[in-house]
Amino acid sequence: MRVLFWGTPEFATPPLRALLGEGFEVAGVVTQPDRPVGRSRSTLEPSAVKKVALAESLTVLQPERPRGPEFEAQLRALAPDLSVVVAYGHILPKSVIDLPKLGTLNIHASLLPLLRGAAPIQGAILEGLSETGVSIMQMVPQLDAGPVIHRVATPIADDETYGELSLRLSELGALALIEALALVSMGRADAQPQDDRLATYAPKIEREMTRIDWTRTAEEVGRVVRAYDPRPGAFTTLRGTEVKLFGARLAPGMRDAEPGEVLGIDHVGMTVACGAGALRILAVQPAGKKRLTPEDWMRGRGIAAGDRLGETATAR
Repeated sequence: MRVLFWGTPEFATPPLRALLGEGFEVAGVVTQPDRPVGRSRSTLEPSAVKKVALAESLTVLQPERPRGPEFEAQLRALAPDLSVVVAYGHILPKSVIDLPKLGTLNIHASLLPLLRGAAPIQGAILEGLSETGVSIMQMVPQLDAGPVIHRVATPIADDETYGELSLRLSELGALALIEALALVSMGRADAQPQDDRLATYAPKIEREMTRIDWTRTAEEVGRVVRAYDPRPGAFTTLRGTEVKLFGARLAPGMRDAEPGEVLGIDHVGMTVACGAGALRILAVQPAGKKRLTPEDWMRGRGIAAGDRLGETATAR
């Protein structure tokens, strides 16, 4: 089975490595173009998937948009039996989806039809789900709506961050992909249509979604912090300056206080009052500075108990 692999970020590298490790013939890799990095934006950085592909001497295609006669001719020349898409970053046209004789499979980081869309891992944490997983589906032009041939579930820990859950789901997706391809090769893939009535959505992350509203409960605020840890980072303000927060834990007991009020800072973290309950923050990153502990921030006179965060907080 000749597999054409589509992917861009680090999340997509375990499935690609799994294909290679299991002896599949990877006909080529399609990934997004190199992007400028650094302050001067003069250095081009290849995607995580491209780095793996080059290390394995694989053919790499990097179209600005995955469409058009010339690009499709390049795909046909690779003669894939099947395409596998993992966090590629563009919607594929039907002609590209249908180009391989066995069609196109997609690894989606949720238990479809729940959390279709661009940010299912963050969405699972934001919604306070106790379980999520990965789905291997047959790709169709509609967003994450294709028949599912394999699902694998996993629990979400109470304190798990987006970064931690993403790493686990990436590895789980690699395993699920190999299992799904085994079913396909044996002719035993039983594609089950999704029930669109049960579909929920996790939209692309916009900046305002990452702003903390301290009037919400400690559980809700904690989910926001964990959903955007380590990237892009949930943020609040202190005296008009933005600061990102990381590592949220529920804090036991609290006195009456205004939402956003800093109740205390010690070697464990910074305790902040919420609309109900309090939250302990383990790390902070003031604008223009590196990440540091709240205690180090306090020693540098950046914050003190009694300060109030998020004076201009708005609802997420």
